[in-house]
Amino acid sequence: MKLKQTIIVLAAATTLILGGCSSSAVVETDAGNVTQDELYKAMKTSYGDEVVQKLTFEKVLADKYSVSTKEINAEYKKYEEQYGDSFSSTLKQNNLTEKSFKDNIKYNLLVQKATKANIKVTDKKLKEYYKTWEPNITVSHILVEDEATAKEVKAKLDKGAKFADLAKEYSTDTTTAENGGLLDAFGPGEMDEAFEKAAYALKKKGDISAPVKSSYGYHIIQLENKTEKTSFEKDKSKVKKAYIDSQMTSENMTKALKKEYKAAGIKIKDSDLKNAFADYTGSSSSSNSAE
Repeated sequence: MKLKQTIIVLAAATTLILGGCSSSAVVETDAGNVTQDELYKAMKTSYGDEVVQKLTFEKVLADKYSVSTKEINAEYKKYEEQYGDSFSSTLKQNNLTEKSFKDNIKYNLLVQKATKANIKVTDKKLKEYYKTWEPNITVSHILVEDEATAKEVKAKLDKGAKFADLAKEYSTDTTTAENGGLLDAFGPGEMDEAFEKAAYALKKKGDISAPVKSSYGYHIIQLENKTEKTSFEKDKSKVKKAYIDSQMTSENMTKALKKEYKAAGIKIKDSDLKNAFADYTGSSSSSNSAE
């Protein structure tokens, strides 16, 4: 479980096919029918721009980059583990099914690959990044709601209680509690700032922090594994990966999509959707307007 705010942010795929309108009824009532054409127009008005962007970019990006089923399932599993028993309800709350969420994961991975391909990496940039870079660290934690409980847990640890046992008993982080509070390895900038600072301050395996307040509550942190920096040349591959990950911002993703849009020869045929790609053309109306 990442302690930085992690909610499902991938847009729910709206079931909307832009094209093939018909007067056939999709709903029949004594007061009159709702036709496919009426439904299409209503959905296009509400969701058209968002959906046509996704459908178009997915087609454009899939022609240049590949995303395997293995990659999609691995990413899906991360969300399953993060949300635990609440995963199914979280999907439902976001109007998502397993299939539609996996479709969104695939799209997100395609955008990430396009963004990575657009990032220029030089030794100069990496050496500058290396100054503040730290290797990933692995810790376990016990999360509780209030300081009094945190102090109670710390006192028991000081008297020799086992960290894993107290994690199962006290931790409100249900995703990690049964596993002794163990978190995935993380690097700088991935966690709540106060939590991260306290974790990196621990020196050797088994060291335990004082109660740490974060936006989630109070934590007791135990160091599991910490690797020290060596030299730029020896650490370079890890630094490069961390640097690229740090560049996966919404701003850089938009830049990459603008580049892909320009190269794709996109022509919008529906005048109602002429501004659907305005964010990627830098104008209020598409330069490839409806024909």
